[in-house]
Amino acid sequence: MAKLFGTDGVRGIVGDLMTPEFSLRMGHAIGAYFGKGSRLLIGRDVRLGGDMILRSLTSGLLAEGVKVYDSGLLPTPALQFGIKSLGFDGGVMITASHNPPEYNGIKVISNDGIEIPHENEDIIENYYFNNYSSKMEWRSFDNEVKIKENIIDLYIDGVLSQVDVEKIAKKNFRVVIDCANSVGSLTAPLLLRKLGVKAYTLNCNLDPYFPGRNPEPNADTLQNTMSYITLVKADAGFAHDGDADRAMVLDNNGRIQWGDRTGALLTEFSTKIWKNYNKKTYTSISSSNLVEEYLKPKGIEVGWTPVGSVTIAREISKRKDAISGFEDNGGYMHVPHHIVRDGAMTIALTLYMLSEYNESLANLYDKLPQYYPIKTKITANKEQASCGVEAVKEKYSSYRILTIDGVKVFGDDFWLLVRPSGTEPLLRIFGEAKSPKKVEEIVNDTVKLIKEKCIR
Repeated sequence: MAKLFGTDGVRGIVGDLMTPEFSLRMGHAIGAYFGKGSRLLIGRDVRLGGDMILRSLTSGLLAEGVKVYDSGLLPTPALQFGIKSLGFDGGVMITASHNPPEYNGIKVISNDGIEIPHENEDIIENYYFNNYSSKMEWRSFDNEVKIKENIIDLYIDGVLSQVDVEKIAKKNFRVVIDCANSVGSLTAPLLLRKLGVKAYTLNCNLDPYFPGRNPEPNADTLQNTMSYITLVKADAGFAHDGDADRAMVLDNNGRIQWGDRTGALLTEFSTKIWKNYNKKTYTSISSSNLVEEYLKPKGIEVGWTPVGSVTIAREISKRKDAISGFEDNGGYMHVPHHIVRDGAMTIALTLYMLSEYNESLANLYDKLPQYYPIKTKITANKEQASCGVEAVKEKYSSYRILTIDGVKVFGDDFWLLVRPSGTEPLLRIFGEAKSPKKVEEIVNDTVKLIKEKCIR
């Protein structure tokens, strides 16, 4: 049986995998998973094919006796907050997040507002591949899709309730916001206005072709945003991905700051404000060692998880022992608000932190340990990738290692992660060290070792 769900939902090219026929069958499968009479909140981002997918999927849901409530265009965390706050049984978000414009996708969300656990995805896939249809009697069909308005207002109010709005407003911050031409345009400028911030907007018009930049916020796609921050002398910059569940932070010098760096600062800050939460955070093994190096001396424990925001969120939800969770890609989870990645919450918390510390954002980031990164990859089938992981484990057997997702090596002044890709025939290699020469040596030696031992 093929696998539909990836790290976070189902994704594919519109007109290829993402067709009306596929979406209808997924609607039946998701409807069967939640059950007849369930109340589901659905929404979508701005991507092409979104309305087609949503309507086809809705037909399948209705055919399974599900009560459907349409919230329209909105960010993923807004839909998730609405599901949790209004007591829905679950929901579906039509989005492909950071993927290129030709992609769209489907995220399935539980009644707690978090994406369903990975093990439950198998249930939906089983219904899908068996062409499940309950074939209800005609009297059992619901007559209409209900329109659920004001989810965005509910969401923004929820974010604002977590911060000191008056204190932020008194600082008269100047902020650049890059909305990626998608649904972050509907929330980020509104949030900043309510925070009393002077906002300079980039790519904040809705356009499914993403003309401003690729929806993945990184150093390659944010060059214009970085330049604009210094041009207008902004105190901070923020850049969303396609469904605005992530916000990459840029400091007042126009430097992009990766999510693990932001996560370390926001976690430390949050433990000072929300003192009734445990001083613990969770992050994926792709995050830098700087997280532990910075937080541990401050009495904050770091829990490491396999890669994926759903994995982090479900771990926090299960253990109930953390104040935050985050990823290096800009996803941050503020547990007092909601255990999901939330770009708007990241923006509000960063400004709250700035208003409390009375320091520039660049100065705050400069207090973090400095590492130099290298990321590369090797083409490898499943057996070769497994061999590569074992070769690295053997070489670094005297070091502290984690094997929850590939192998991560913890050195005194470096770290190394080797893990198979979850979606492609690749072995991904990540390394960081406190000198460029050291990380280059470690990564090059690792590539040479794997090629010699496993790929011939």
